[in-house]
Amino acid sequence: MKLGRQKAEGRRQKAMRRVAWLGIRALCSSPLVACAQTTNDIPPLRPPHAEIPPTFWEQHTMGVIVVGMAVLAFAGFAVWLALRPKWPVVILPEVQARGELESLRILPEDGAVLSKVSQAVRRYFGAAFALTPGELTTTEFCRAIAKNDQIGSDLSATTGDFLRRCDERKFAPDSPPEATGAAEHALKLVEQAETRREQLRRAAQAKPESIAKT
Repeated sequence: MKLGRQKAEGRRQKAMRRVAWLGIRALCSSPLVACAQTTNDIPPLRPPHAEIPPTFWEQHTMGVIVVGMAVLAFAGFAVWLALRPKWPVVILPEVQARGELESLRILPEDGAVLSKVSQAVRRYFGAAFALTPGELTTTEFCRAIAKNDQIGSDLSATTGDFLRRCDERKFAPDSPPEATGAAEHALKLVEQAETRREQLRRAAQAKPESIAKT
């Protein structure tokens, strides 16, 4: 009896070891084990990257600085030009007088128009022949141009007579406007004065030449 039990126990243990061995083999051949083994392997290395090129700032540092300074200088110059005081526009006296008188030719010659014509003539002679500035009456102005040698006696007399006639018509009571051509006559006075100024310029240029010849 005892011997039979021992043999049966031996066969049972042997069968259990065989089952355990089969289980271990099945476990080792399962996908989980294969996956775990694969993850433990060293992955293949990628090829090395190329050398990192220099940045735009590293390549063009000096160029960017020079261009930036040039732009700032140009902007500062533009601001200076915009904010600097502007030179007054100089209008030649003959150009200003002709413009004023041309605009007055088409208007009726009432007292206001005659006053503007007279003022335009006075301003022109004062600027063209460097008369003493100031508000002068017609008598005082005629006396001043008569004493000016550059204007000459003929032109000063004609101009004084014209200004006095303008005053007579301007201050005449109930004087209806008449087309006497005051603005037209004033334009002729300007042309005569410009001819006189041209003669004076030529005479001034001829003096150094005559002195040099002597």
